[in-house]
Amino acid sequence: MMPPNIQVLIVDDHFIVRKGIEAMLTGFEDIVVIGEANNGLDALQLSQSLEPDIILMDLLMPKMDGVEATRRILESKPTCRILILSGYATERETLEAVRAGASGFLSKDCTAEALAEAIHKLHRGELSLPADMLPRLMRHLEKPVATSQDLTPREQDVLNLLAQGLDDREMARQLGVSKVTVRSHISNLLAKLQLKNRVEAALYALRRNPALQQDDIEP
Repeated sequence: MMPPNIQVLIVDDHFIVRKGIEAMLTGFEDIVVIGEANNGLDALQLSQSLEPDIILMDLLMPKMDGVEATRRILESKPTCRILILSGYATERETLEAVRAGASGFLSKDCTAEALAEAIHKLHRGELSLPADMLPRLMRHLEKPVATSQDLTPREQDVLNLLAQGLDDREMARQLGVSKVTVRSHISNLLAKLQLKNRVEAALYALRRNPALQQDDIEP
């Protein structure tokens, strides 16, 4: 049986870029482009009507930029995964995108294989963060938060597994609990650490313990 299609929405204000991305993905049978948007406002509307699994999001666009679009889309569609595709992003823009809930970042000059792998990782519930981006993000995410002593042992386990890029199913398997229990632990640790999402939690864990970093965090 063929795996279910991964439905993708492409968001970029340049027509040729959108068509180029779509062409790159035609060779992957389980990835289907279901729509395009040329600005963040249209992306917000299409995310409601098309319900994509993954959104490939540019950062700099008219009407609504990628950061604001990411934030607003995830407010209403928290299970959607957003991969930022950018030709150039400043540290400030990158950090804002993380705090908005983006699950991955990739340069627009990536290969088709790298793009497909990043999409697959996000669809599995994993993060897709280039290794060279991690030090910059971790440096900027320093802020007053609770310490690990405020987490239960199981919440600490979940935090460490988040840093390794594992999805809910794999975390549940390793811990011998249900996915619902894993999600409950994630919600609790985010509240205790005053973090907004899983990406911030993973970066927080990596800052505290760089040994947790796995080679496959980088797409």
